[in-house]
Amino acid sequence: MNKKLWEASKKLKINSNLFKFEKFISKRFKKNFNKNYEKFHNWSVKNSHNFWNSVWDYTKVKGEKNSIKSKKSPKFYKNIFLPKSKLNFSENLLSKNNNEKAITFISEGGFRETKNWRELNRNVKNVGAFLKKINIKSKDRVVAYMPNTSETVEAFLATVAIGSIWSSCSPDFGINGVVERFSQIKPKVLFVTNEYFYNGKRINILERIPSIIKKIPTIKHIIVSNYPGESEIKQLPKYKYIKTYNWKNIIKEDEIELKFSKFDFEHELAILFSSGTTGKPKCICHKTGGVLLQHLKEHQLHCDIKEHDNVFYFTTCGWMMWNWLISVLASKASIVLFDGSPMYKKEDLLLRIANKENITLLGVSAKYIDSLRKTKKDFKKLYKLPKLRTICSTGSPLSEDSFKYVYKNIKKNIHLASISGGTDIVSCFVLGNLYQPVYSGEIQNKGLGMDIRVFNEKGKSVLNEKGELVCVNPFPSMPLKFWNDKNDTKFNKAYFNKFKNIWHHGDYAKITNKKGFIIVGRSDTTLNPGGVRLGTAEIYSEIERFNEIKESLVVGQSWDNDIRIVLFVILNSNYELSEDLLKRIKLQIRKNASPRHVPHKIIKVNDIPRTKSGKIVELAVKNIIEGNKIKNKEALANAHVLDEFSNIKELQY
Repeated sequence: MNKKLWEASKKLKINSNLFKFEKFISKRFKKNFNKNYEKFHNWSVKNSHNFWNSVWDYTKVKGEKNSIKSKKSPKFYKNIFLPKSKLNFSENLLSKNNNEKAITFISEGGFRETKNWRELNRNVKNVGAFLKKINIKSKDRVVAYMPNTSETVEAFLATVAIGSIWSSCSPDFGINGVVERFSQIKPKVLFVTNEYFYNGKRINILERIPSIIKKIPTIKHIIVSNYPGESEIKQLPKYKYIKTYNWKNIIKEDEIELKFSKFDFEHELAILFSSGTTGKPKCICHKTGGVLLQHLKEHQLHCDIKEHDNVFYFTTCGWMMWNWLISVLASKASIVLFDGSPMYKKEDLLLRIANKENITLLGVSAKYIDSLRKTKKDFKKLYKLPKLRTICSTGSPLSEDSFKYVYKNIKKNIHLASISGGTDIVSCFVLGNLYQPVYSGEIQNKGLGMDIRVFNEKGKSVLNEKGELVCVNPFPSMPLKFWNDKNDTKFNKAYFNKFKNIWHHGDYAKITNKKGFIIVGRSDTTLNPGGVRLGTAEIYSEIERFNEIKESLVVGQSWDNDIRIVLFVILNSNYELSEDLLKRIKLQIRKNASPRHVPHKIIKVNDIPRTKSGKIVELAVKNIIEGNKIKNKEALANAHVLDEFSNIKELQY
């Protein structure tokens, strides 16, 4: 049985946004939930229109709300929430206009700068007015190839302020990765930063631009910003048929007046891209109102973010968590942006920042927590983290050991919220809340307003049994469409192919007795030896216990009319894959997972492929070892490592 690690005090629950919202709902609809999350959640699902309508009111969304009932459609994703309502996304994120801190930027080298709300408002309005001046209109696409800086946030807010559609790639994407994504959406404007830094290395971005614009002829304007803290660009590059502008000339001292026009709740906000590891990246087009409402719900009701809080999520501009972080501004909290390697010169760099900046919510990946755990250091002795109330973990399942490590070695009194969702909904399906305890290895519960279940192969709900994670009711942050997807063919195939008119997310999961969720892995990489479906996460959680192993990757290889499990391991320095280690790995997996989980082959490798956001790519390795062609190597951060997996002798017998 999973151990209870933490529970919010009575005082914390009563002072939470969740409790204030509960009182708000109770008064409006004559209900009494008595701080019972399950009851509250059931009501939110059964009364979907009233729930989302109330989220708008409680969070004080700026806009014109029309309270007519949601438009129901027989097609899951054609349901419309708050029809005929209008708002401006940027106006809601520019929630203050004073001298308080809005954004803090920190580079890996230690350069730090802050922007107050007044500066943020001014810069956004000036850039928005400039975009209008160069004739950029509503629904035109504006793209950014920038690191995680304040300028990127301002470019985003300026773009959506005028109703244009935003899209971004972080500079760790190479030329082909950028072209593959942006060429599909035909942008008119490109924002770019001259350079960026990673692990002490200076990387020139501008030298890539000629190759990019050659392949994306729709780009007619390029706006160049300077990397913060570095010397000014001496001369802007010149390109044939394209006008270039210096960011600092657009940001003037005097604020230009910009009227915040209201756009439909369903208006296009941003295009995010799937990882592209199974083919050309899908262009997922998100909606203005749905994203804002969902983020306000998650930030305020699930993460308890309040005015004056200081929120830091380690992310790049190529990952959906960047969009999630920026929306924190709508809750009148400030955000902290970090650009660079999270372990540059110091393995605990992010904890140092969290301590020094008085962070209230720290967001990191499960992989990062596991990296800290493997240092075996007690960071509680080094950092008091006085203001930190919440740690969020996402990107991959957080192991039981990592859960325990956080409470033992980082902070005892903390709300550790493992969260899981995706780029597809630019938000979460399952996440934390302050009403329920935190149990080792479990995500606390479903998101309010979302009927999340686990289905077996026959499409029946199951408990304590592994199956497919699904959402059976529509929700506001469903994507509007895939770009260039005639008759929604790819869209339907992506989410509604497996279960009719029910969102199938592609995660393999289990609901526990405590209503918590355990994500077992992606279902497209689920192992199937002897016809029994097994999740990769169950093997990873056991492998993480070995100090000898730095990282691992597990796949199922088609072999002898069946599937055999193959485990690849990267060893820490000074360790070998000895007979003793092989025996201990197999024994550990047999004992704590099952005999079926024991790998048939365990092979040492030097590196494993991963996406730009750091997720390991099991499917690419499976395809390589089975002799299949990799459709999109450009989607990988380190595609060259795939060479190591081709023609491995041990896999040929």
